[in-house]
Amino acid sequence: MHSALLSDRIIISVTGAEAEHFLQNILTTDLDALAEGEAKPGALLAPQGKILFDFLISRDGSGGFRLDCRADVADDFLRRLTLYKLRAKVAISKQEQMLVAASWDSDSPGSASDSNASSDESIVLRDARFKSPAAAFRIYGSALSASDEVSAWHAYRIANGVAESGSDYALSDAFPHDVLLDETGGVGFGKGCYVGQEVVSRMHHRGTARRRVLLVSAEAPLPASGTEILANGRSIGALGSVSGTKGLAIVRIDRVKDALDGGVVITAADVPLSLSIPTWAKFTFPQQTAGAEEA
Repeated sequence: MHSALLSDRIIISVTGAEAEHFLQNILTTDLDALAEGEAKPGALLAPQGKILFDFLISRDGSGGFRLDCRADVADDFLRRLTLYKLRAKVAISKQEQMLVAASWDSDSPGSASDSNASSDESIVLRDARFKSPAAAFRIYGSALSASDEVSAWHAYRIANGVAESGSDYALSDAFPHDVLLDETGGVGFGKGCYVGQEVVSRMHHRGTARRRVLLVSAEAPLPASGTEILANGRSIGALGSVSGTKGLAIVRIDRVKDALDGGVVITAADVPLSLSIPTWAKFTFPQQTAGAEEA
C-alpha cells in the first residue's frame, strides 16, 4: 500500500437544494452516473470546447458535491462557478481545512483509509480514472498521513496513462478528447447540454479527435516536460509528465501512425522514444491518415 499527500490540491464545495441541477448543466461529467464512493474526472469548458478547469468530482453524502482541483487555480475556478450561479440556490466555497491524499497499490478502500488517515473522519473514494487491474483512491480529511513522496504518486499516474492539467497540458489549450476524458468517464455524451457540449459532441460523433495522450518510454532518461516530440524533423506533440524513462505525451496520433508505418524514429531532444496507447483505452491509431485534419 502506498500513499502521498497532494498539497497542490484543494476541495471546492458546492451545496444547496439546486447543487446537482446547477453542476449538471455546466460540467462535462454526467452526475446521474456518479455513484457514492467514487470520484470521477470532469471539466468546465469554454464555449469553444477547450478545458478551462479539470477536477475530480464526488458526492458529499448530503446532496452536495466536492470538486477536487488544483490549488493554484481554485480561486479562478470558484469565480467562474459563481459567474454561472445566477439565482441558483447553491453555496460555493473552498474547504481549506480539508487535506487531499492519493492511495494506490490496493483494491480495498478500507486498507487505503487505514494507511492514510490519522483520524476516523477521513473520506475514501475510488478514483474512477484508473481502470482494472490498476486501482487508486482519493482520501479527504483534516488529519492525513502518507508513506510516500508525491513523485511516487506521479510515477503511478504516468504508468497508467492518467493525464492532469499543469503537468501534462495547459488549461485553455486542450479538448476533453485530447486528455482522454471521453475514455475515463469524464464526459457524459448522453446527458444533454453543458458549456462547450456542441464542440465535444461533434468531435466524438465524427471521430475527428487526432490529439491523444500516449504512454512514452525510452532507454535513457526522458528530457523535461514540454520538450517537442519530433518525427522526420516535424513536431507531432510534446512531452507532459516525466518520471525517469517513462512519461506521458499529447501527440497527433495520425502523425505517430505515419512515423510507425514508415519506420521513422520518434525523438525528443534526440532521445529515441517508444509511444503506445494505454491498454485500457478504446481508441486506436487511424487506419488511414491521408488528408486527416485536426478538429
